Formats: sequence, C-alpha cells, structure tokens
Amino acid sequence: MSFGDPNNPYGQQPQGQQPGYGYPQQPGQQPGYGYPQAPPVQQPYGAGGYPGATMEMPGGVKAARVILWIMSGFNVLGAVAMVVMSFAIDSELEKSGATSADAAAFADLGQGLLIGLGIFSLIIGVLGMVLAAKFRSGGTGVRVCTIVYASFMVLFSIFSLPAGLISLALGILIIVFVAKADGAAWFNRQKQQY
Repeated sequence: MSFGDPNNPYGQQPQGQQPGYGYPQQPGQQPGYGYPQAPPVQQPYGAGGYPGATMEMPGGVKAARVILWIMSGFNVLGAVAMVVMSFAIDSELEKSGATSADAAAFADLGQGLLIGLGIFSLIIGVLGMVLAAKFRSGGTGVRVCTIVYASFMVLFSIFSLPAGLISLALGILIIVFVAKADGAAWFNRQKQQY
C-alpha cells in the first residue's frame, strides 16, 4: 500500500498518525508540529495579570485633571469678578450723576451683559470641576465630555487671542492627555465593585 510522496503536503495522509509539518489538520485532531497555538490573552493596561489589581491613574490623565481644576477655579473667580464689576459700574454711574436715558440704558446693558457672562463662566467652571472630580471613577462618558469641554475651551481661547494663549495651550494639553492610549485605557478600565 502506497501513501504517495511523503514530502507532498497535499498527498494522502496515513490513518492514525498526527499531521506533520505541512499536512492539513483534520477536525478533532491535536495540532502537530508547525501549527502554532493562539497567542495568550493580553491583560488590560495596569492590571499586572492579577485579578482585582488596581490600576494607577497615568501621569497624563493626572495632569489633565490638575489643569481642569485650575482652569475651573479661574472660571469661578472670573465669574465672581464679573458680577462684582457689574455692580461697580452701576454704582459709578450713580456717583457720576449722569441722568440721561441713553446713559442709563447703556449702564443697564453693560451690567446685564457682565452678569450674563459671569453666570456662563460660573456654569463652565462648575462643569469643569465636576469632570475633574469624576476622573477617578468615570468611564468613557467622562472622557468624551472632557474632550468636548476642552475643545470648547480651545475654541473660545482662539477668539480671545493673544490674551487666551495660555488657556489655548492648556485646552490642547487636556485633549492630548485624555485622548492618548493610556488615557483611553484608564477610562475604559474595569471598575471595582465597592
């Protein structure tokens, strides 16, 4: 009985033998020489291969969080300053004795505009603080909201150049730090059940 050329990978294979190098594997047989196993499953970033191991927040994410806290604090301080300035404008107008209707309308418009900008700045500052506080436990939603928040920060900074140059740079840094691979791994990690 002849089995054909032993070097032909497509030739007939003897029954009962494991497939060798170059022979196609039949269903239900163990892989032979030349058939690599699947690669081992990779552990998530920072898990260290131990189940339940805690992951440390990457440095870039920590830096983005600190920048968010600082920028949010400045937004809240700016909001308070705008409201105080609006009342200072009103009191200065009363001291000057200008009683024309145009001066009063202009003062009311300025005061209303400053109060509106102050409230907007306060909302933006509080939103930044909430995002920074959620970095420790937040998921991908916090990451996406932070990127959108920093994008708006960059957009408003462009309109206020050259004074907004620092906030432009800090907004870009927040986007970069949160969007990097280690930032994505931090926000996509498995949360611990408490």
